[in-house]
Amino acid sequence: MAVDLVHGDPTRTIVLWCPDWPVFAACREAGLDPDSPVALTEGGQIFACSAAARRDGVVRGLKLREAQYRSPGLTLLDYDASLDVRIFEPVVRRVEETVPGVQLIRPGTLAMRARGPARYYGGEDAAARALLDTVAALDVVGARVGVADGPFAAEQAARAAAWGTAGESPVGIVAPGASAAFIAPLPVRLVVDARIGTLLNRLGVRTLGEFAALPEADVRRRFGAAGAFAHDRASGREQARVLARTPPPEFEVAQEFEPPLDRIDQLAFAFRVRADEFIERMRAKRLVCTGIRVEIDDEAGGHSSRSWLHPRWFTPADVVDRVRWQLQGAGTADSALTRPIVRLRVVPERIDSTGNHEEGLWGGGPDERVHHGLTRVQSMLGHDAVVTAAIGGGRMLADRQVLVPWGDRAPERAGSGSGTVGTASDSRAPWPGSLPALAPASVFRERLPIGLLDGGGAVVTIDARGVISARPERFALAGGEPAPVRAWAGPWPVVERWWDAEHARRVHRFQIVDDDGCAWLLVRDDEGWWAEARYD
Repeated sequence: MAVDLVHGDPTRTIVLWCPDWPVFAACREAGLDPDSPVALTEGGQIFACSAAARRDGVVRGLKLREAQYRSPGLTLLDYDASLDVRIFEPVVRRVEETVPGVQLIRPGTLAMRARGPARYYGGEDAAARALLDTVAALDVVGARVGVADGPFAAEQAARAAAWGTAGESPVGIVAPGASAAFIAPLPVRLVVDARIGTLLNRLGVRTLGEFAALPEADVRRRFGAAGAFAHDRASGREQARVLARTPPPEFEVAQEFEPPLDRIDQLAFAFRVRADEFIERMRAKRLVCTGIRVEIDDEAGGHSSRSWLHPRWFTPADVVDRVRWQLQGAGTADSALTRPIVRLRVVPERIDSTGNHEEGLWGGGPDERVHHGLTRVQSMLGHDAVVTAAIGGGRMLADRQVLVPWGDRAPERAGSGSGTVGTASDSRAPWPGSLPALAPASVFRERLPIGLLDGGGAVVTIDARGVISARPERFALAGGEPAPVRAWAGPWPVVERWWDAEHARRVHRFQIVDDDGCAWLLVRDDEGWWAEARYD
């Protein structure tokens, strides 16, 4: 059936799909070859992997050790969802220059109405080829395009299109009215969640065609609105239409240096005008920026990218300071660079309305003075010169004390229970074996040596099975006079990295209340008894 290029079919949809986009984005950021065995990890499992890794047997959901066993040369990277969006944004903007009215389905997948591009380029196949040429100009290889009645069928057509095989095309076009027959052999799990999919499999319904053959009224009655929506998709009656996005305003600024600059102070001075422009653009829209990303390219092809946060909002001087800190590292502001800089780019990552940052009714004088003073010290001495205390991850209290540069967010440290026994752990804590609430008020920077004695004056010990040698009767702090113990509890073992002989650690926690009514958190290790904290 030919497509009417004059009027067109309003349901016809073009989908541009970039396979393995998370892997491609991570490889581009890290400077790796996406054709090599690469996998992204999340929560101790494989989130996505390259085609080379799949040929070695690596699949999504695989444990890391099993993945490395199957592919010894596998490179593992952490999955970053924000990176997918950031790397795909230039692709979206370039496609919008070719085809207006683009909807972002997810990073790596775009949808657009087919009628306009088909009219302009003279057919759906020609429009699809123009899209492929557009993304190929951005060095995005392996992209595919599908055209069908509705976004779902069009995406499946793009996924079904072969790439790189002799005689076959990266463009998959489903004739108008044939979408239902095209998707009929596909598995039903593509349109339903795991719970409904399991039930349908038990009923013998395994493909979209079999699901579409069920009476619509019965599907709605049994599975509700979600089931009815999935049934419409499986039947080729997709109600969803392309909702073109409104391109966001461009606030990012970039500056190229010719000749390249090799001194930090020269580069910071040259970028001041662009920093003013960067902030003024947002002020004109009644916006403030609380997070930026600074990207720096040097003459040798090197690339540096880092995100910076601000405790309030960025001013032009703050932007220049971040650029300078990223360049100088541990050096000084007037030091020379090892490689001259050819390009500098600042991109806003966190934008907020000015209304959310207005001062209170009586102003913010004290906070403003504190912020001004700390920022000035940072400007003179460096980013790490002013730090604030934050609570991080860890099982021992001393490990949870984290010092963060002023304005930065505390690092997120996800816990892992692998190889750890912690009977005192809170089920809500991310680190199995960590101390549950309520936490001690005083945590000692250096653990204090103590003595915990039984009734006969002998030191209380703990055997390999976690059993104490005798009931604790007396407690002595740092060589002081022993005092009676009113109450005690424990021990609770904490075992870390038992598989690593060099870094393994095994300790036992213990709690006591001394004769003055003060509670202590004690730790027993191979060296003896220590006071880790006190419950004031």
